[in-house]
Amino acid sequence: MDHAAPQDRVVAGLNAMNAGTLGERMEIEFLEASPERVVARMPVKGNTQPYGLLHGGASVVLAETVGSIGAALHAGPDRIAVGLDINATHHRAARDGYVTGTATALSLGNTLASYDVTITDEDGRRVCTSRITCLIRPKAPGA
Repeated sequence: MDHAAPQDRVVAGLNAMNAGTLGERMEIEFLEASPERVVARMPVKGNTQPYGLLHGGASVVLAETVGSIGAALHAGPDRIAVGLDINATHHRAARDGYVTGTATALSLGNTLASYDVTITDEDGRRVCTSRITCLIRPKAPGA
C-alpha cells in the first residue's frame, strides 16, 4: 500500500517524467505541484552562458516547464496543454546555487490557462519574471 501523501505522489511522478527530457538535462526538480501553483528548482551550474551567469534561455525553460505542468494538471488526463505564448524579463544575474521557479495561476479556463512565473535566487531575490499562456486541447486519439 502506498502511504505517500497525494502531493508527494504527484511531485514524484513529475520528477520521474523528466527522464530523457530537457528538464532532466537542465536538472529541474519539482518541489510542489497543483493546477494553481507549481514550484521547481534548477541549478545555475550547467545552465550558464559564457560569462558564467545563468542563461536567460534557461530561465525561460524553467518558466515554461512550471507553467506548462500547472496547465497540464488543470487540463486533466483527457486533455493536453501546449504553450501558446511566453515572455520573460530578466532582472538580475545568478552565478551559483539554485534558482526556484514558482508558477501561480492567473486564469484557469476551459481552453486557456495563464500563469505568472517568478524565478528567484537562493536569497529570495527575483532573477526573472515570466508569463506563460497554454492552450488546452483534447488528447489526440490513441495518445
